[in-house]
Amino acid sequence: MAPMPRVHRITAIVLFGVAITPLAARAGQHEHGSPATASRAALAKAQPLKGAVGTLPPLPRVSFSPARPMEVVQQVFEFAARHPEVLAFVPCYCGCEQLGHSGNHDCFVKSRTANGNITEWEAHGIGCAICLDVGREAMMLFNSGASVTAIRAAIDKRYGARFPSSTPTPKPPQPKARPSR
Repeated sequence: MAPMPRVHRITAIVLFGVAITPLAARAGQHEHGSPATASRAALAKAQPLKGAVGTLPPLPRVSFSPARPMEVVQQVFEFAARHPEVLAFVPCYCGCEQLGHSGNHDCFVKSRTANGNITEWEAHGIGCAICLDVGREAMMLFNSGASVTAIRAAIDKRYGARFPSSTPTPKPPQPKARPSR
């Protein structure tokens, strides 16, 4: 049997992820309802987030269950809003380059005004565990004091070997060397 072309493998991986997401949500159900239902209810009542560039709009309502607890979803979306200078240089590995994404930032923020205010969220990030995990790891590394270059290297190392593709994300700018005296 001939090997599957790369684009078909990527499509198969994405479709597999879409297919197993409902199964994973059902696996977490307990007798008083599912965490997915509770998360959807929390998402529907989400309040505007406070951001560095003004009040952030509420997250979009979606017809699917969030891939992680709403607290995590909100933290990562807020981090994306406040720190595009980090996530614009962090690739995503879920196959979202097929959606036109060029970095992990695009998984959460669809558009901004010229002064940086969020005008529209990208709903894809709510339901994608890979997007959220990459964004959350970048956020934790940033909060621990890591540079954007170190964050990119850590994300590339962790996810690059596990997934066949990534967004076409530019490398972070290198700090300018200090002139010697």
